[in-house]
Amino acid sequence: MGVEMGQQVLYCGVCTMPPEYCEFSGTQNKCKEWLQDNHEDVYNKMYGGDDVDAVTEKVAQVTVEGTGAEAAGGEGRSGRTFVKDKSAKLEAKLERENQKKQSSRVTVKRVERTKRKCVTIVHGLEVFDVELKKAAKMFANRFACGSSVAKNNQNQDEIVVQGDFSDDIHDLILAQWKQVPEDNIDLVEETKKKKGN
Repeated sequence: MGVEMGQQVLYCGVCTMPPEYCEFSGTQNKCKEWLQDNHEDVYNKMYGGDDVDAVTEKVAQVTVEGTGAEAAGGEGRSGRTFVKDKSAKLEAKLERENQKKQSSRVTVKRVERTKRKCVTIVHGLEVFDVELKKAAKMFANRFACGSSVAKNNQNQDEIVVQGDFSDDIHDLILAQWKQVPEDNIDLVEETKKKKGN
């Protein structure tokens, strides 16, 4: 009755869905390759065997024969072409998101407020799939200070930590979130200019 305790669920390394649902991800071919390379026993259960290959070939023949008349008549695209277009678009989108992550910057900025008081502002963590509210709470607990998520002038979320913790936050980000490359973290110091008389 129900799910067994301790049952392990396998997730695809490409689309992050269970292998049974990879066909809906749009990256089925890459998912199949990943599954074959990393979990050959599961791949054989799902795709292996002569029966599966024979059925797949027959379905492909029927699909090609069925859409051949439509393609010859020029009445529309075949379902197979549409699926390829959709998966190519999805793969391109995933690639763009990956490139965006690699080029994104996380800024840890120390800002002087008044006299000796300052705050540390962390911007850009959300691009690397870090939940800002959880990160702010972790900073508050770690440094025993106030920390919250606020909007900046560009209406983007950033974490504001009360106090000068820029170096400590830099080290904590690297330790806690491995998906953030060290080269993508910028330490910035912003000081108020003194007014001249």
